[in-house]
Amino acid sequence: MDLLNTLVDKGLRRELPTRDEALAVLATSDDDVLDVVAAAGKVRRHWFGRRVKLNYLVNLKSGLCPEDCSYCSQRLGSTAGILKYSWLKPDEASRAAAAGLAGGAKRVCLVASGRGPTDRDVDRVSDTIKAIKDQNENVEVCACLGLLSDGQAERLRAAGADAYNHNLNTSEGTYGEITTTHTYADRVDTVQKAHAAGLSACSGLIAGMGESDEDLVDVVYALRELDPDSVPVNFLIPFEGTPLAKEWNLTPQRCLRILAMVRFVCPDVEVRIAGGREVHLRTLQPLALHLANSIFLGDYLTSEGQAGKADLEMIADAGFEVENAGEVTLPEHRAPSGGGCGSHVQDGCGSHDGAGCGSHAEAGCGSHQGGGVCGSAPAAPAEVPVAVAEAPADARTDLVSVRRRGAGTDLAPNA
Repeated sequence: MDLLNTLVDKGLRRELPTRDEALAVLATSDDDVLDVVAAAGKVRRHWFGRRVKLNYLVNLKSGLCPEDCSYCSQRLGSTAGILKYSWLKPDEASRAAAAGLAGGAKRVCLVASGRGPTDRDVDRVSDTIKAIKDQNENVEVCACLGLLSDGQAERLRAAGADAYNHNLNTSEGTYGEITTTHTYADRVDTVQKAHAAGLSACSGLIAGMGESDEDLVDVVYALRELDPDSVPVNFLIPFEGTPLAKEWNLTPQRCLRILAMVRFVCPDVEVRIAGGREVHLRTLQPLALHLANSIFLGDYLTSEGQAGKADLEMIADAGFEVENAGEVTLPEHRAPSGGGCGSHVQDGCGSHDGAGCGSHAEAGCGSHQGGGVCGSAPAAPAEVPVAVAEAPADARTDLVSVRRRGAGTDLAPNA
């Protein structure tokens, strides 16, 4: 297929595809999906070999968020039966992180629900970062705390944070239909603050919220313009008790096409499969490793993932290997000299004037529940009723499992 040959050539040169080419990837048929995976896999292997980076989420503060992100189980008015608790203490967070690191994770993502951190919250997270790094010298730590105020990114960097996650989630044109309590521009500003402070920027998207192909291309092109080091791709987890509970729009093949499009547009960045892979990719998860070079190990923020042991077996069975702590994730031209995960020096995934990337969604390191805002919340919000339509008859609601173990509980984590 001429389209795929063209996209492979462009990916190897880090050349931006045209919008029509990106849209054409999403429009390919299910009959062609293996050809699409094979083509994008050539680009992935060129820049990242057969390495898979493992990331582990620690939900520092769960629920009670004052923001109204429609996809999020922690949102204002959510009736989803998730765990709700206030800030974990540094030693509690460090113990939670240790489980993921023992399972092979290279990066720990520290996430907190809310609009954004207070200065006191930044102090809390700084203490947590120190506690984790005192026990694990080579670990990467990514913070995801929501909208940042001036100077907060610099304080997190000084405390030892390596990265900051804040997702764009969807296109600028449709953002107001998903969230009304903050703007798309607010999110862009936070990614830019993180990037300017020397943090490795992590910013991604959520697919499956009813968006068009054009919306998906818009947000991925916007991410390329911001030039993050990592792009988490979340697939909406339709939680009962949220406004998007009826949005079951994804098939495994559709998810593969989305991941391939992201790889072609951002060929040399860390593409991470975040929240929702078990729900929507299902038995085709191993194929997605040919497109993405990074996944979350074990559970997510408020939902349970497949067993950590199964993740490791899947990687090995698919012919990939876990990236170890001594390996540099990013290609040489993106990583700083001597480098680990840090922000790159020059070109990279696309030209920029200065800004960043990541995510966890229900998800990954950057935004909760498929993506939302992270950070501390003021007082607990009043409950607001949420009208939710019934899911389609063929929806796999049995695959949505609320997290009941790990951080915030007395049960062992999944890692």
